[in-house]
Amino acid sequence: MAKDKAMENELIIEAGRAERHYWRDIWRYRELFYVLSWRDISVRYKQTVIGIVWAVLRPLLTMVVFTVIFGKLAKLPAEGGAPYSIMVYAAMLPWQFFASSLTGSSNSLIGNTNLITKVYFPRLIIPASTIISNLVDFVISFVILVILLFYYRFSPSWQIMWVPVFLFVAFLASFGLGLLLTALNVKYRDFRIIVPFIVQFGLYISPVGFSSNVIPDHYRLLYSLNPMVGVIDGFRWAILGGEAKIYWLGFFVSLLITLCLLAIGIRYFRRVERSFADII
Repeated sequence: MAKDKAMENELIIEAGRAERHYWRDIWRYRELFYVLSWRDISVRYKQTVIGIVWAVLRPLLTMVVFTVIFGKLAKLPAEGGAPYSIMVYAAMLPWQFFASSLTGSSNSLIGNTNLITKVYFPRLIIPASTIISNLVDFVISFVILVILLFYYRFSPSWQIMWVPVFLFVAFLASFGLGLLLTALNVKYRDFRIIVPFIVQFGLYISPVGFSSNVIPDHYRLLYSLNPMVGVIDGFRWAILGGEAKIYWLGFFVSLLITLCLLAIGIRYFRRVERSFADII
């Protein structure tokens, strides 16, 4: 009987098992995903005021600056008959989510060194949980958008129901690029300096402070190689409604680039994942 009990508790180590069951392990470790996501949220907002205030002030201040520079000084046209400030804020929603998610996920492995070196779990959970925690900031910023819509007496159309779709595309873009950058950041710590530059540069080449309609038609498709162009145009189309247009061909190009970044990010992350604990 003792022998049978010993056989029940027998541990079998099989080569390659972790690789074959990697995606199943992600589901098995879903509670860890919940814990890490909730930890990031609680650290950001627990016993603090600046976390919530910053989630409000950052998009608002950026909106004011861009409205003055592009709307008042450069006198660029608004889109869909909406006030210029709402047009800018509609673009700030996906951009701030993307920028915060990309920055957080690119540093996520470095910030969880002790966890990575002590126990096994699919490392993909860490950057994914970091991105999910940024949804709280997005919800807070979206509430401010609703207040702005009431202030300007601007009514969105049924197209606002498409917002979750474009938010999901923004998630895929930040997740794919974030996986690539966080894996590179483990091996090459210089990427901690490069990532803020990428985010800052991306802000200026994305149609956040202006409408992508100002881009000449023969450059629109090329401009859409920036994956956030399709997302931002989609958000504006969904929120502004009315005369706002979306360049669907450009959106599908942005979506294709996003899916390519996701595939490359996952492939590279999985290839170097086993060495994280050794070099981190």
